[in-house]
Amino acid sequence: MSTATQQAPEVLADPAQYRPGRAITDWRPEDPSFWQSTGKRVATRNLWIAVPALLVAFVVWQVWSITATNLKDVGFGFSQSQLFWLTAIPGVTGGTARIFYTFLGPMVGQRRFTALSTLVLIVPLLWLGFAVQDPGTSYGTMVAIAALCGIGGANFSSSLANIGFFYPKQEKGNATGINGGLGNLGVSVVQLLTPILITSSVLAIGAGQKKANGSEIYLQNAAFVWVPVVVVLAAVAWFGQNDLKVASTPFSQQKIIFRRKHNWLMTWLYVGTFGSFIGFAAALPLLIKTTFPAYSVATYAWMGPALGALARWAGGWIADKLGGARVTILSFAGMAASIIGVINFLPTGSDSGSFHGFFLCFLAAFFFSGVGNGSTFRQIPVIFRGVHLKGLAEGTPQYAAALKQAEIESGAVTGFTAGIAAYGFFFIPAMFANFAVTSAMWGFVGFYASCVVVAWWFYARPGAEAPS
Repeated sequence: MSTATQQAPEVLADPAQYRPGRAITDWRPEDPSFWQSTGKRVATRNLWIAVPALLVAFVVWQVWSITATNLKDVGFGFSQSQLFWLTAIPGVTGGTARIFYTFLGPMVGQRRFTALSTLVLIVPLLWLGFAVQDPGTSYGTMVAIAALCGIGGANFSSSLANIGFFYPKQEKGNATGINGGLGNLGVSVVQLLTPILITSSVLAIGAGQKKANGSEIYLQNAAFVWVPVVVVLAAVAWFGQNDLKVASTPFSQQKIIFRRKHNWLMTWLYVGTFGSFIGFAAALPLLIKTTFPAYSVATYAWMGPALGALARWAGGWIADKLGGARVTILSFAGMAASIIGVINFLPTGSDSGSFHGFFLCFLAAFFFSGVGNGSTFRQIPVIFRGVHLKGLAEGTPQYAAALKQAEIESGAVTGFTAGIAAYGFFFIPAMFANFAVTSAMWGFVGFYASCVVVAWWFYARPGAEAPS
């Protein structure tokens, strides 16, 4: 009797709905039988289509971090401050668009939203490719292009929120760690490949640009080469992913997160982890070029974001085993210590500083920020399940309704926190553009200390109100 009752829903489900390109109406990842027979296979397919689409979205978002370092070399008369602003502006539009994408993603569906939000990235790529070929392009035009590139960063919120719905509680940290971590690798990909791509005349569409030393580069390659990749990935998402109808949620049900205290607390923590990761990734190339000009941006800049992206994957996995709050506290302590190290190795007065010490400490900061990115995203679903299911008996209608609401809210909070944290992409380069580097760094250390206090008091200490 019990076995027949448990299997009945699976017998009634239409197997065709789980094929690529279909909308799914029956989705029960917490049911072990369903997960092993059907759910895991479908979720894995959707995840591994989402990863490269998100990676390329990050490429578009971060393309200015390297493009800006080459503009003066080919005749653009922008000041150092203006170049820092060009690397910062995508953070504003990316963070703002993430907030909208958070709520649009579940409303539209994983398949359709991934395909459409990927395809639209063609617009800033084409515009950038043509604009960099003319040194007379106005600064205002460059600002507009940088702003449009920011929409690539918005894809993160919809992708993470949607993928989270596919997985059971015990695998959410690992799944979002894979999606977010490998997606974050787009930052390293653009910083590693762009210096190579812009020197290739074979790939060039249009004329090259002369540098002061007489060599020729093709800045347009940094944009044009990704256009066919975007088209292919959009098509793969459209025909290969699924829309989860059970995760389709109107804004009226999602907006309740703005009244949830833990939405704002986790946003504070994620600003510290992801905000640091993406802000440092945007600022580091110019920071190396202006602080240690003898060292190659192309050689070093990509390493930190790569380490941070991979550490995110590890952070999600470790948090599934040890608890998210503990790992989050460790990440902030490590980030604070790393930035203090960076400060000590910066040039001061007659002291030329130490590039290798500076760079190794920055690598450590990226590593700990990546770990924290994974652990905070593991905390969110655990916190909201705990809050909503407290005192309810499993198997009751009240439990089922509370579980669904917890899933809705944790998905919305995941996207919203990611949206606000993306402003780190803007604020960190902007701080370097307007304040002494050392002063900005000490500000980060103070912020990380506040994050340790928040994570310990609300989520890690004995008797915490929402252990996670």
